[in-house]
Amino acid sequence: MSRDVSATAASGVDFLREHVRARLTLVMLVAIPALFVIVSASVLGEFAAALGGSAAGNSASALGAGWAAAFLAGALGFFQVASSRDADRRLALAGMGATRVAIARISASIVLGVLISSVAFLTLWLSAGIVHPAHAFAAILVFALIYIGVGTMVGSFISDALEGSLTVAFIFLIDAFSGPGMSDSGGVAQLMPTRRAADVLIAAGSGQSSPGGDWIAVGITAAGALLLSAAAFWLSARPRSR
Repeated sequence: MSRDVSATAASGVDFLREHVRARLTLVMLVAIPALFVIVSASVLGEFAAALGGSAAGNSASALGAGWAAAFLAGALGFFQVASSRDADRRLALAGMGATRVAIARISASIVLGVLISSVAFLTLWLSAGIVHPAHAFAAILVFALIYIGVGTMVGSFISDALEGSLTVAFIFLIDAFSGPGMSDSGGVAQLMPTRRAADVLIAAGSGQSSPGGDWIAVGITAAGALLLSAAAFWLSARPRSR
């Protein structure tokens, strides 16, 4: 049992290392939060006004941090599945099994999500300040976890890097510009996965607390996204019968 746990943990560390050691990943970890939080805050406010939304000032900056985490997590989630499918199947066939491969992958994804969210939150805190830092960090982390789910689900159906990346970007754009603070939040916005997390993040940015119902919905959404991610990793690693 302990040997299985050690092998799973070692694989998770290896999966994490393969992403973190890439220079492009490190550059994106710094550049994307800076772009969304510092550079684009005023632009997000202008877009929100044009679309009938209300995001402005610190609320727009907070929302930008959430979207920075979502964008990065969605991209990394997609490439974790799409670029490692064959390697994961070989690991499963070598004795690790699809379940342990999936556990290692989802563990690495959660650590990546925490890392991404920490960078986005730190950028927000240093550039704009935040009244409810714990609430803001939790909401930013939920953005990341949700988009890990989005990215892995896209990667389980689309293996081509360009097509998959564009699909994740399309979902991201629809979600971002139809969600709370960016539009009147009617119609398709009600179906977007980050709607409740955006409500919490906007409230934290404006110095308000969020009701318990929003936190319950946020927790359920994040848990559902992680379950979908785990299922996608398991299906990707499962050996195919010949």
